[in-house]
Amino acid sequence: MDLDLKGKNAAVTGGTRGIGRAIVELLASEGCNVALCARHEAAVDATVAALADHGVSSWGGRVDVADTMGLRAWVIAAADALGGLDIFVSNVSALGMAMDDETWRRSFDIDVMGTVAGVEAAIPFLEKSSAGAIVVVGTTGALEMYGATSVRPYAAVKAALVPYVKGLARKLAATGVRANMVSPGNVYFKGGVWNTVEERTPDAFKAMLALNPMGRMGTPEEVANAVVFLASPRASFITGTNLIIDGALTQRVQF
Repeated sequence: MDLDLKGKNAAVTGGTRGIGRAIVELLASEGCNVALCARHEAAVDATVAALADHGVSSWGGRVDVADTMGLRAWVIAAADALGGLDIFVSNVSALGMAMDDETWRRSFDIDVMGTVAGVEAAIPFLEKSSAGAIVVVGTTGALEMYGATSVRPYAAVKAALVPYVKGLARKLAATGVRANMVSPGNVYFKGGVWNTVEERTPDAFKAMLALNPMGRMGTPEEVANAVVFLASPRASFITGTNLIIDGALTQRVQF
């Protein structure tokens, strides 16, 4: 299916590894121009160079999304570099698991305010597009308590984004800008969280893997497929949804 993304412009936060990298790669393969940011300049530069192989415009910058002023400036610069924005994808997380005050504060600053600041800065540009779309990457940990996600900052702050995205969808519907969320379950990739758990605490990894009915964890590419579809004009009447990508890991019934 042609997703009608050729020539569109997208900005993606946290775009150099894992799910974020898979998202920018897929957008570029669909002919979408891409701006991305991350905390490490070398990784940003390498990813930008790789995207150029797809024959699209690519641009990047080093940003810590906890710096909301810096993030807003990056969004404006991204729109200027690409000639406008049609898509904004917020793919950031502190992955906070400790229960100390600093972890809670950084989790809120990155997961909540790092999303809100980026989205709000992008909205004026998206409203000028004929296909404006926002996609926020969440987690099933915000929807159901299981394993290591229970009673942790990561799950709690991600949960705060669910009504935020729904509210955006309602508020922006009349402008034609759509807002959706994608909530992955366990996602495995080398260098990622579950790969680290596998190496450091293999018993914990095996226990979590056993909870997955499909007998495996998801891949960044499988999550990216959902994100890019929702960001595309092919999803033109889908807004305000939270799409679960978890291989039936969660047991909740979605009515």
